[in-house]
Amino acid sequence: MINLNISKKLSGANGELNLQFNTKILPREFVTIYGPSGAGKTSVIRMLAGLLEPDGGHIEVDDNIWFDKEKKINVKPQLRNIGIIFQEYSLFPNMTVRGNLEFALEKNQSKKIVNELLRLTELEQLHDKKPGLLSGGQKQRVALARALIRKPKLLLLDEPLSALDTEMQVKLQDYILQVHQQFNLTTILVSHDLNEVIKMSKRVLVLEEGQIKKDGLPLDVLPLNHLKSFLIR
Repeated sequence: MINLNISKKLSGANGELNLQFNTKILPREFVTIYGPSGAGKTSVIRMLAGLLEPDGGHIEVDDNIWFDKEKKINVKPQLRNIGIIFQEYSLFPNMTVRGNLEFALEKNQSKKIVNELLRLTELEQLHDKKPGLLSGGQKQRVALARALIRKPKLLLLDEPLSALDTEMQVKLQDYILQVHQQFNLTTILVSHDLNEVIKMSKRVLVLEEGQIKKDGLPLDVLPLNHLKSFLIR
């Protein structure tokens, strides 16, 4: 169980934003945070990952407190059991695919997981290639495999597929759904792509102006006029 109740004053292109995010997420849920640019979606992911400190509130994951403003607790990102993928691949250019994955291993962790993830993401034939020789979709598969190396309980995805073409987006969506189920993950996706949200999510949090305006099934809470055009296709 993830218990999130956090606040943060943000500044952006649209001026000042008071982000207030309060929700609970069940184990193995696939939840999407959906909303327009500037609503605070990425900031929520960064605060959950420990990359951005909230101004107030608390974050509790499986009865472990990751952040509590009053108790002055703020667990370091590397000590939070998470995998995270951003739109940018952030791979080490001087390392091979295998090298990028092995670098993410914990001390004394078995390398068997590397071979397992290379098979799962269909990267076995590319294990000795460096990122400069890979396509965008291949790089993002490496990033996905790397995020799973330490077998996290929580996977955070910040619009990881938005820079890819439609065909590759669909394929990688399938990869993500597969690993979500196979690794028994709790997954939180940030997206503004309706097709992606409907395909992947069991639950959607609609974030507008820093507030959760709706919370429910995709077809119940997403904009109806957009859904009609999607369903007609």
